[in-house]
Amino acid sequence: MKKPIADSIAVAVKQQITGEEILLLLEKPKSLELGDVAFPCFTLAKVWKQSPQSIAADIASQLNHDSIQRVQAVGGYVNIFLDQQKVTQQVLRKILRDKQQYGTTPTKMGTVVLDFSSPNIAKPFSMGHLRSTVIGNALANIAEKNGYQAIRINHLGDWGTQFGKLIVAYQLWGDKQAISASPIEELLKIYVKFHEEAEQDPTLNEQARAAFKALEDGNEEAQALWQWFRDVSFIEFQTIYELLGIHFDAFIGEAFYNDKMPSVVTELKEKGLLVESEGAYVVEMEEMPPCLITKTDGATLYATRDLAAALYRQQHYQPQKMFYVVGNEQSLHFKQLFQVIEKMGYPWAKNLQHVPFGMMLKDGKKMSTRKGKVVLLADVLAEAIATAKRNIEEKNPHLPNKERVAQQVGVGAVIFNDLKYHRLNDIEFSIEQMMNFEGETGPYVQYTYARICSILDKANAPTQDMTFTPLGEQAWPIILLLEQFPKAVVMAFEQTDPSQIAKYALQLARLLNKYYAQHKILADDEQQASRLALCRCVAIVLKESLALLGIESPENM
Repeated sequence: MKKPIADSIAVAVKQQITGEEILLLLEKPKSLELGDVAFPCFTLAKVWKQSPQSIAADIASQLNHDSIQRVQAVGGYVNIFLDQQKVTQQVLRKILRDKQQYGTTPTKMGTVVLDFSSPNIAKPFSMGHLRSTVIGNALANIAEKNGYQAIRINHLGDWGTQFGKLIVAYQLWGDKQAISASPIEELLKIYVKFHEEAEQDPTLNEQARAAFKALEDGNEEAQALWQWFRDVSFIEFQTIYELLGIHFDAFIGEAFYNDKMPSVVTELKEKGLLVESEGAYVVEMEEMPPCLITKTDGATLYATRDLAAALYRQQHYQPQKMFYVVGNEQSLHFKQLFQVIEKMGYPWAKNLQHVPFGMMLKDGKKMSTRKGKVVLLADVLAEAIATAKRNIEEKNPHLPNKERVAQQVGVGAVIFNDLKYHRLNDIEFSIEQMMNFEGETGPYVQYTYARICSILDKANAPTQDMTFTPLGEQAWPIILLLEQFPKAVVMAFEQTDPSQIAKYALQLARLLNKYYAQHKILADDEQQASRLALCRCVAIVLKESLALLGIESPENM
């Protein structure tokens, strides 16, 4: 809607500033009394050596477009009031025609590879893993909405020195029968015990390093234990992903790249990038510490594996973008990784992007697996679903498919609670806040959608190919916000920020509920069809917004 207005202003100023430049300057006024769109003339005033007030008055006298009802020049601003009937017609008709495709970019933009979730084998799937998982999944959905093919990769933490620790811990204290009965719980116990004992006996860390080296060298016992740890962990992870409704195109863990790392090290040597440093090999960096490629004992590190992974993904997918949805504390690692790839002479290094996020805190502190201070995601999801079920039993005991709806609402509450915050913010884990189904929550948006579905079921009125009349001052902000959904989808992708969609959904739900409280939607008058069309369009956009976040929308609650 803003683009034709920007082009009209460009004509009024005789193209001395382009429509694209004007588009960036257009603002939303603080209140509807000041119009629907405002153009500030202060930038032009500096260039043209005229007062912003005179420029605004000149533009206002010339501005003409069929979507504009009237124009005012006020204090250096051109305030534009849109033709509510025409805009209402355009917006509602487009949404009813496009349905869930509204806001979708039809052009094929290429491929985006997303590396996210990536839990560590033999460790529980904790609340600390939730952030990467749901942010990455939402970004994949948003990428697809923007016309990209999203390749979802789970870079499982199935290699590294922690496996040396776990092998030693199992050999010292492991109970095969207990681990077979409750694998993750028992493996966590012996992993925590290892760290407790290692504080008193530092030789345990030396044994762990030796055990990991044996694993890298193909020792049969070490390989068998590692494979067992991986298999039992994978089963538990899959249960969590199914509950969250998240799928991956590839579960390619760190171990997959073991036979691909020697060629990376060789390439670094041949390109003169590898430097010996106290027995280890590093790549020197600009303005940051060296990137460690191999340790003194020849063992590889995260950087070596991530280099191999990046080269493999580029070769197999030729992506336009590659997102690494990994915590903020790994920022230095990714800066080093991207700079090494750039030094290797690969122009696609510019397509790599770390998508950092803040921590999930408990009592103000980071959750720690090695100290046993974790909150299990499975427990939180189970409690959320149970809470949703209790609410349903109290408020709607005869609801069909109660178990299914409770799962949709409970899981949705957990996901939305994470995604409503900007990803860089730390989040204090609070089961009470997560379970508050009023206010800025997923269940609030889901309930708004279900309420609209109930209204539409009662009405059963056609809304296609008709003339929609303006619905008054309470409905107009809803129309304007519906028109902005495609832009919200683009901005969420460009800024890798799913919270923009969550905040959009909350705002739309609030506006609809305010409208519902003041108007009888099913009142039998000449505006009933237009009110129903408005509700149907809000339902379409709310459902699509939640779907982009990875949340389902029950039609009854």
